[in-house]
Amino acid sequence: MEEKESKKKNRAGSIPGPTNPMVTPLLTDLYQFTMAYAYWKAGKHQERAVFDLYFRKNPFGGEYTVFAGLEECVRFVANYKLSNQEVDFIKKNLSVSCEDAFLDYLRGIDCSDVEVYAIPEGSVVFPKVPLLRVEGPVAVVQLLETPFVNLINFASLVSTNAARHRFVAGKSKTLLEFGLRRAQGPDGAVGASKYSYIGGFDATRYYISNNFTSLACSVL
Repeated sequence: MEEKESKKKNRAGSIPGPTNPMVTPLLTDLYQFTMAYAYWKAGKHQERAVFDLYFRKNPFGGEYTVFAGLEECVRFVANYKLSNQEVDFIKKNLSVSCEDAFLDYLRGIDCSDVEVYAIPEGSVVFPKVPLLRVEGPVAVVQLLETPFVNLINFASLVSTNAARHRFVAGKSKTLLEFGLRRAQGPDGAVGASKYSYIGGFDATRYYISNNFTSLACSVL
């Protein structure tokens, strides 16, 4: 038991947490915890399940999508752990009254039994082709669904848009990301800087983004 706990700590310690501090186990739909409770109540929460993540159509009416967001998914799953405060919040907000044993189960959840298979980040991908395959205990992988979709959709949208700009500009032009003023909040700006780079931009004008993501910061 102690050896297993040590492996869990080493695993999380070797991979940093999500870049955005808002990315926690509570970044999900409340019904995901309701479904996890239903699995637990039925004694099926440890059954193995396989979920594929894919999209239905390319953005911007285009012919392709650039897959992004994988690194943040890996950071999230490697450090997944519900705090006592988060479990108390879930208890207060669940639409059903649950047993203390279920809350103890939530406190003990990590993703040590979860396997994630993915296309490399930055790859060109197409509709209805799985980007991620997640395998593990059904209650746990259920809780990963919403955060994974959130982390991948916006990232892939920005990277795809950046790649389209790079295609039009050609390889010889320098492209600078300057989206802070119009981004969907500070967290959107940091992510957009990173994913513009993945899509083909050379640098960002956003100073703090350079500190978070180690991207080149242009002073031009």
